[in-house]
Amino acid sequence: MLSQSFAISTLFRQTPYEILDQRGGGGAMGHGPWWTVGAANDSERELCSVKLTLLLFVFCWVLEEGAGTYEESSKYVVALLLLLALSNTVEINGEGSDGQCKYKRDLDPRPHSVSILEFGAVGDGKTLNTIAFQNAVFYLNSFADKGGAQLYVPPGRWLTGSFNLTSHLTLFLERGAVILGSQDSSHWEIVEPLPSYGRGIELPGDNGTIDGQGSVWWEWFRSHSLNYSRPHLVEFIGSNDVVVSNLTFLNSPAYNIHPVYCSDVQVQNVTIYAPPESPYTSGIVPDSSDNVCIEDCSISMGYDAIALKSGWDEYGITYGRPSSNVHIRGVHLQASSGSGLAFGSEMSGGLSNILVERLRLYDSFSGIKFKTTRGRGGYIKNVLISDVEMENVYMAIGATGQCGSHPDDNFDPNALPDVDRITLKNVVGTNITFAGNFAGIQESPFTLICLSNVSLSITSDPSTSWVCSNVLGFSESVFPEPCTDLQSSYSNSSSACFSLQYPDGHAAVL
Repeated sequence: MLSQSFAISTLFRQTPYEILDQRGGGGAMGHGPWWTVGAANDSERELCSVKLTLLLFVFCWVLEEGAGTYEESSKYVVALLLLLALSNTVEINGEGSDGQCKYKRDLDPRPHSVSILEFGAVGDGKTLNTIAFQNAVFYLNSFADKGGAQLYVPPGRWLTGSFNLTSHLTLFLERGAVILGSQDSSHWEIVEPLPSYGRGIELPGDNGTIDGQGSVWWEWFRSHSLNYSRPHLVEFIGSNDVVVSNLTFLNSPAYNIHPVYCSDVQVQNVTIYAPPESPYTSGIVPDSSDNVCIEDCSISMGYDAIALKSGWDEYGITYGRPSSNVHIRGVHLQASSGSGLAFGSEMSGGLSNILVERLRLYDSFSGIKFKTTRGRGGYIKNVLISDVEMENVYMAIGATGQCGSHPDDNFDPNALPDVDRITLKNVVGTNITFAGNFAGIQESPFTLICLSNVSLSITSDPSTSWVCSNVLGFSESVFPEPCTDLQSSYSNSSSACFSLQYPDGHAAVL
């Protein structure tokens, strides 16, 4: 079955189901934009990294096997809304950020600047401005070797289809500027999804907005009438030094911010919203990416607010790129039907060295959830979550080894995931229905699950508020009292568990 996708991305676009690139690329060929690009091996990819482009506002078309779940797909092609050429860092941000992510850098001013108004654009939310944006970029391309240029977008509602950005160009969204993706699929060109590397395009703004206008896709999704998968708003693939800050993201048809195969990613001071009834919408989804910092964000979604991923079954195992060294702090998360903070279930490349602190979760089905299943392989390990406040959450903490489907019948049922060294401490919750449910895999139990200083005000019977199977852990100062499986004694391991230090003393989380 088919649906559609809308994103900011590098040229290779991975679906939310994480299947294409782990198979080595591919997908159906569609009508190309102004160019297409491909790399069959590492040397070709390195060559391409000099001249290829980064996609911004990608409108992706994904061939889906059936409908209804986020983990069913086959092949896809990509239609482009806005393309960015490569340079040195990738930034989508605004002004005045006071965060402390170490990857932040100042934006260099461009010596040349024009307004989109000079090219006949109309910001009434009705006029299609694709030609205006294309003409503006074509003109500004002449300044690429003269220090670059800025395309200024003033306050208004700017409806557009696909267009390309060039190298050394800044697209600046003023406060009150809203870029709207057209809901007419005929406005999007289609290309083959292929890998590329992204650096150095800037999309700053003074708290501007990107609105995916996803309601039409949500309805098509519910009615099983999609031919391609749904749009994302922002996606980077194979990019370094990514900065997204001081922007508002609204009504994404699916994911909002999706860095894939990226390094040094900063997401800071963003607001992300989709209504509670929006099906399977997710906020920030780091995917097979390392050195990621997410801070000072407010996210309210229909499904998962933040979800860490790293590949799907044998394809993720073969590709073998984990999500690691992730730091999340000072975020407010709400997830109507999913989890405020989720790990997996696509985690076959591994998730490790994750530090989460100063987390507020509210009005959610699940607070914190670890998800995997047989056939995934991979691991979730060395995770420290501390200083958490929860309010009005049905299930505070959960971990399951029976979650998620498979991309095809080639998965290895003996590829068992390893879930180990998960620490949650300093957690306070009010109006919680159930404290936790930990259900590991019999042949591969979840180990060293550590709870410390956890106090939950439970609305159900406290004696049945914890459910555990195939899990071993350690706990101290936990109310209501956890199941006996989480009260094991780890002699020399409990202190390492709560500080997330290896026995030799070095830190597991960087």
